[in-house]
Amino acid sequence: MFNGFSILFALLFFISCGNPVAAPVSSNQSFRYLALGDSYTIGESVAENERWPNQLAALLSEKNIQTDVTIIARTGWTTSELWQGIQADPPRGKYDLVSLLIGVNNQYRGYDINKYRDEFRFLLEKTIEYAGGKPEHVILLSIPDWGVTPFASGRDRDKIANDIDAFNLINLDESKKMGVHYVDVTLASREALNDPGLVAGDGLHPSAKMYAEWAKLVLPIAIRILE
Repeated sequence: MFNGFSILFALLFFISCGNPVAAPVSSNQSFRYLALGDSYTIGESVAENERWPNQLAALLSEKNIQTDVTIIARTGWTTSELWQGIQADPPRGKYDLVSLLIGVNNQYRGYDINKYRDEFRFLLEKTIEYAGGKPEHVILLSIPDWGVTPFASGRDRDKIANDIDAFNLINLDESKKMGVHYVDVTLASREALNDPGLVAGDGLHPSAKMYAEWAKLVLPIAIRILE
């Protein structure tokens, strides 16, 4: 007959030899997101949580997709200055998602558009490297039109719009060549001409409301990349 100890031992042995129980899959996996750019990415004149990359992260979180956001951006940066900033604090490791928005200050300063193409192409190549060599994990945003803001009052708004369009034709062309995703936020930015609430208090940069619109435009692509 089995004594109490023998019965307990047999029961434990039966349990341990049964079908293995799979370890629960963590729902707290966090993806690495790197956002590269200028004032439009660092969110000049808005709170940190109102920057469009941070608003994108919040929208992703609502879909149970968690992201750790790293931003390398500064107000006033051109393509060459962004590269200098990257070199000063290089991204570490591979990122699951990388975004790039750069060029408005090249246009604003009247820099040569062909030089922009060369520098932008180089930056886009580096951006793909940070995404582990996967262009399908890169999202490029078009340059917004600052000519519709109060800051541009008294300036040639049509020329600014034409210049912005010309720069965007370049980054769109390069994005197609390299196979990265492209999101047009320029059209949304031009809505600020009729909606002052889309402009921040400084009269130049986008407001949190505008950045929310950008985040919504990027969201479907980001979900496809990270799911």
